[in-house]
Amino acid sequence: MPHPNDPSLRSFIPVAPTSDFPIQNLPYGVFSSKDGLAPRVGVAIGDCVLDLWELAQDCRFDLVEPAVFAAASLNPFMALGPKVWSSTRARISELLRADYPELRDNEKLRARALVPMADVKLHLPFVVSGYTDFYSSKEHATNVGVMFRGKDNALQPNWLHMPIGYNGRASTVVASGTPVRRPRGQLKPPTAEVPSFGPCKRLDFELEMGVVVGQPSTMGEMLTEKQAEEMIFGFVILNDWSARDIQQWEYVPLGPFQAKVFATSISPWVVMREALEPFRLHGPVQEPKPLPYLQQTQPNNYDMQLEVGMRAGPMNAPANISRTNFKYMYWSSVQQLVHHAACGCAMNVGDLLGSGTISGPEKDQRGSLLEISWNGTEPVEFAAGVTRTFLEDGDSLVMRGWCQGNGYRVGFGEVEGTILAAG
Repeated sequence: MPHPNDPSLRSFIPVAPTSDFPIQNLPYGVFSSKDGLAPRVGVAIGDCVLDLWELAQDCRFDLVEPAVFAAASLNPFMALGPKVWSSTRARISELLRADYPELRDNEKLRARALVPMADVKLHLPFVVSGYTDFYSSKEHATNVGVMFRGKDNALQPNWLHMPIGYNGRASTVVASGTPVRRPRGQLKPPTAEVPSFGPCKRLDFELEMGVVVGQPSTMGEMLTEKQAEEMIFGFVILNDWSARDIQQWEYVPLGPFQAKVFATSISPWVVMREALEPFRLHGPVQEPKPLPYLQQTQPNNYDMQLEVGMRAGPMNAPANISRTNFKYMYWSSVQQLVHHAACGCAMNVGDLLGSGTISGPEKDQRGSLLEISWNGTEPVEFAAGVTRTFLEDGDSLVMRGWCQGNGYRVGFGEVEGTILAAG
């Protein structure tokens, strides 16, 4: 049987070369459709969703019971482990191949199992057990440090020795398309003697990737590089909405709190780690050399193109404001997971790890408005005289990401959110 990542594979379902969802991808999500059935697990292929529950009901899988795919989250499937993840993906790839007749020639099953993407509603793909956000782009951390501490003190002394992170809130991780209400909080501009309470005035986005943890670890035990890699089920695009003025006042001495917990948006499709294997590469050289538990023996970064579109005020369509690449990340997702568990912290099925803002070395590769507008001093100019330094009510953000293969792309769809006025 050909490997599911084989670039020569083609599906009997037409898939455009620019589609995010060729047969080499097969990302998992949770969907509901007009048939009245509850949300269940599906896989994206071209402009369709493959209903895995329908296939399981028809006894097309040996290792997975139908109830797993009838669930309204991926957690039960993820709990089955990497061998089942891989064998199931291989079986789905086989069923969708243009040269394999089992599903291609079964008109009744095809009619039940393939649902047009336009006819489905996509949901949060997994129950988020816990959420941790990291700060792992050297370019982003340097830009922010230069703004607030000066060029000579841009990176804090610990930054080059470990992935810096903080625990966020799983309760406010939401699916793409969920509106985001402008948060309220304590504000203290430099000119004010005492803080006030009110709506955030410097609302921002952060372009990130999210790691979906599919296997648990034991409290009190560390992880090896290999163990951490095998625990990663897949990746989503993540927008870590940020209230910069609330954060500026609250972050000393313990770091972000209210400024980060009001909303985090993720894309509805989880692209499996296995589907990204052809795009692995080594990240930046780490100097000084990390401590032994963080050292890597293999490439753990990915050549993944990312872009951010913004629709401001009266604009009819989003305009691109950033293009960057996940390959620039200084600390890899595997290192983040190893470090997270290093103190003995137990990881759970459904944990979500945010990469931290992804910025590249060039000005047009910055992954937040804080950087793009350089803390509000360089407004972003759009058509018709519209300018922005931070997000205003009614503005919307859309993020996209993909790995480019030879004649196909492995993509994530998009994550979108629109800002509502404070309540």
